[in-house]
Amino acid sequence: MIRSLRPLAAALLLLTVNCSLLTESKAQTPKTYTSSEILLGLKKLNVLGSVMYIAAHPDDENTRLIAYMANERLLETSYLSCTRGDGGQNLIGPELREGLGVIRTQELLAARRLDGGRQFFTRANDFGFSKTSDETFKIWDKEQVLADMVWVIRQRRPDVLITRFPPDARAGHGHHQASAILAAEAFDAAGDPKRFPEQLQYVQPWQPKRLLWNTGSFFVKPGENMDAYLKLDAGGYNPLLGQSYGEIAARSRSNHRSQGFGSAAQRGEALEYFQPVKGEKAAKDLFEGVDQTWNRVPGGAAVGKLIEEVIRKYDASNPSASVAGLLKVRDALDARKAIALKLDDAHYSGFWLGEKREEIDKLVAACAGLVFEATASSSTATQGSEISVKIEALSRTDLPVVLSEIRSYEEKGAILKPNLTLTKNMVANISAADASKSTTVSVQGTTQPYWLLERPSVGMYMVPEIANAFPEELAQFKKLNFMPIYFHQVRGKPENAALTRFYFNGSIAGHTFSYEVPVQYKHTDPVLGELYQPLAVVPPVAVNLPAARAYVFADAQPKTVPVTLKAGRAGVAGTLALTLPAGWTSTPASQSFALATKDAEQTVEFRVQPGPGAAPGKTELRAVATVDGQAYSRGIQTIQYPHIPTQTLFPEAVAPLVKLELRKRGQNVAYLMGAGDEVPEALRQVGYNVTLLEPKDLTAARLKQYDALVVGIRAYNTVDRLKTQQPEILKYIEQGGNVVVQYVVNRGTVMPEIGPYPMTLSTDRVTVEDAPVTLSKHPLLAAPNKITEQDFRGWVQEQGLYYPSKWDPKYQTVISSSDPGEPAKESAILVTDYGKGHYIYTGLSLFRELPAGVPGAYRLITNMISYGKEPAQ
Repeated sequence: MIRSLRPLAAALLLLTVNCSLLTESKAQTPKTYTSSEILLGLKKLNVLGSVMYIAAHPDDENTRLIAYMANERLLETSYLSCTRGDGGQNLIGPELREGLGVIRTQELLAARRLDGGRQFFTRANDFGFSKTSDETFKIWDKEQVLADMVWVIRQRRPDVLITRFPPDARAGHGHHQASAILAAEAFDAAGDPKRFPEQLQYVQPWQPKRLLWNTGSFFVKPGENMDAYLKLDAGGYNPLLGQSYGEIAARSRSNHRSQGFGSAAQRGEALEYFQPVKGEKAAKDLFEGVDQTWNRVPGGAAVGKLIEEVIRKYDASNPSASVAGLLKVRDALDARKAIALKLDDAHYSGFWLGEKREEIDKLVAACAGLVFEATASSSTATQGSEISVKIEALSRTDLPVVLSEIRSYEEKGAILKPNLTLTKNMVANISAADASKSTTVSVQGTTQPYWLLERPSVGMYMVPEIANAFPEELAQFKKLNFMPIYFHQVRGKPENAALTRFYFNGSIAGHTFSYEVPVQYKHTDPVLGELYQPLAVVPPVAVNLPAARAYVFADAQPKTVPVTLKAGRAGVAGTLALTLPAGWTSTPASQSFALATKDAEQTVEFRVQPGPGAAPGKTELRAVATVDGQAYSRGIQTIQYPHIPTQTLFPEAVAPLVKLELRKRGQNVAYLMGAGDEVPEALRQVGYNVTLLEPKDLTAARLKQYDALVVGIRAYNTVDRLKTQQPEILKYIEQGGNVVVQYVVNRGTVMPEIGPYPMTLSTDRVTVEDAPVTLSKHPLLAAPNKITEQDFRGWVQEQGLYYPSKWDPKYQTVISSSDPGEPAKESAILVTDYGKGHYIYTGLSLFRELPAGVPGAYRLITNMISYGKEPAQ
């Protein structure tokens, strides 16, 4: 295992290397800077202060405050999210769980690129809604999450920590409460060398000055006097950016598209309130007692004066005139480094020397208009293969810029003949004539997000301890690293580092530089224009099972399991087989395949069926391809949305395999999609003919041909035309139809009433998935399948959500359950007769349970669709 991870380890180490400009994201359109943004960056050089915001999920952060801290106070600003939001719902596509977590990670990174913050995470897995911190800590490994929080604090050395939530029930979510509890413990633990001492070979203890809670009107009682709290106005206007912090925040927050958080811009005064939690009390300002000048670095006052001179002389019409001054500042930083070492102060002062050195290198490139690019000829490559890379360099300054070498991360020798002088505004395409060897590189590593390399537990992601496995690499990097040594293990990082990258080494105005540039794939979309995406390192063959599909057998009839093979390179051949549990068979047992060209696909079909020895219940099947004696059992999943870079995942080629006893009445089901789910395919698995209808098709005449209409999750939140089609739906029910409506969020419905009679939706839910259920004697539970408590076992993430809190007496309740210590909730299923037909609302999380292959969920939804129908003659 360690040997196989070795290339990955080298690829994932992200270091602050002397003179190196590190990319903020592994693949995106290269950032260009306006003159005003450069000036803002110059001013930030003279501010040595850091703040960290802490909460539980993506979209929990206060984007206005982050924008204010990063762009008004010019502080090193970061957001530490305990989770990646994997347990939420998805308004823009079908991805849930790990796929949604990747989307929300990238949405946070897109938000940070706008508001100026940095993004970090812990290993906590968002397992869904919980009501208390006690419940959360039963599922999270509290000590591991705390260790991750301490690790990030020790790396980033924030002067002030700010939490979004209080540590009690006011937070409204167990994860929220837990994030505040952990922040308070981390405040103490980060400065204690006895806590997590294994971290101290890479970082030093760090004690923030104070911990504050960013409270507000949503946490306090109406009319409560806020004067006792610290406050600041975060609604100011930044003339260099041409926006207020409320406007920046709206753009930032609107990147959380998967959660439907498009936000309107706010302008004018915006007071933020803070309650002290730990550390030194402050009377007026959050950063009282924190020296934010260069005086906090020995001998640093002289550096501050040099920066002041650069700012004073800055010419917005000619930024390149500032390069010489910036290089003088950089020389002074190197001198300060020597002083810090002599005073044994590397870990304290060195943090700021390293941070500001990195900022200066970025500003030099921005002022000089330097552009270095390395683009791959293909969007994918297999591990160990060679790819052709187009290398371009451009200078937009009159200052002499000379490239001494271009060196790939993987290669020991430079590929460029020395001393290539860049001519102003002339793109230098590094071709074979300029190179001492071919501009091809050997690709190593894997694109799989590091937190998905191993199968997670319910509460935690597993992250390889690469640093401990590869001490020789650590020793090598220590020699190269700019002091202090920051060995950034992947833990805490938002994403993998670029697997393949180039170092552009040279000089500008006689001063050396080294810029690190990721290899990306660049193409032109006819609608969106020029696009960049990460180079994906893929296996020789990807083994794809249909996404989010469970294979459900209500009888012994065989089902077709299609497996699609995709070649990562040309000339891939081998055999494919299904691994099945005892008692199951597949025909054929195995099958050979041959893929002649890269990206070629071949679909192989197996007929799977349970035999007499197959146990009832849920298990799984796995598809395995064998090539040159090596087994491959991962597919490839590409996630593409316009607001985030393209993401490539390699999910395990496994699918739930379910044997159950199931009877149904009716055959033809109409389905209206809402926010997106996999329920239609699940219904097809048990033999229903499912037709996806457009909202315009929801007429009583059209619906009459179906045994039931099933409405997808959040449809009454997302399908605006339902408010005009609702009379037709009610007419269909009145004439004898059957409608099943899945959960609807209690806010933002397209119409006030979603059923034939009034009901009041709420945020009520049962989060404990195996909470005991009390069953009524309602006929819905009796036929065609007898529902028992056994049908509520094996559920995942939650039992149900957005239950009605009030309902008309004409609705009948069917089941009741509750989370520990709470009164019973009876509205998970509401049923009513309307005319000759029936209407059912259910908040049960069927959209999660059916793709997960939960047997009882199939029996329940079958009874709902069958409700009111007589057995077939």
